[in-house]
Amino acid sequence: MADLDSRQGHRYDSPEILAYLNGLHAGHAGDHGSGLAAAFAAPELQGLPAIQVGMSEGKLLTMLLRLSSAKKVVEFGTLAGYSAIRLAQALPSAGRLWTLELEEKYAAVARENLVLAGLSQRVEVLVGPALDALPALEAEGPFDAIFIDADKGQYDLYGSWAAANLRLGGLLLVDNAYYFGQLLDETPEAVAVRRCHEEAAQAFDTVCIPTPDGLLLGIKK
Repeated sequence: MADLDSRQGHRYDSPEILAYLNGLHAGHAGDHGSGLAAAFAAPELQGLPAIQVGMSEGKLLTMLLRLSSAKKVVEFGTLAGYSAIRLAQALPSAGRLWTLELEEKYAAVARENLVLAGLSQRVEVLVGPALDALPALEAEGPFDAIFIDADKGQYDLYGSWAAANLRLGGLLLVDNAYYFGQLLDETPEAVAVRRCHEEAAQAFDTVCIPTPDGLLLGIKK
């Protein structure tokens, strides 16, 4: 059910409601909890940007990958490893996640958190410009899911690569799909994010999930 206000963007949550629901449905308990907690706290404790996905958005990534029985996954943008842990949680023991990170400092923190989570054997952190790593990575494809949460000015290039390297029925997941409320601006970054949306709509069956900053979901046609 929705009403006119919610269809136009009004939200009925609050910090208190979100805290209750995050703790109930998307908390950091369980086998991988220590790694998740460390990765989520890394911006405050280690001076990293506070730009990782939220708790519920991270749990949603896990559940979508489980629903699709994903085994081979690529992530653009590792940061402290929070979303990487959420993605790797969904994989079988023989599954594999390749996560691309520009900054060595962030990659080092992510590797530590993956060890804490007990998932380091499923995840390879690749350091450097993502576009430089993609030609070699193509040999590991086709992939079951690709998650994009990196530099917005290259979203169109990452999306095009995903369309070419996902299997039929594979999942495309793109965070910050609203581009922080600037999606309709004419900056190079906004144009790139819009182009990612528009090209995805052609190659995938798509919907934009109204998370706080939007999550584009596509199924490869």
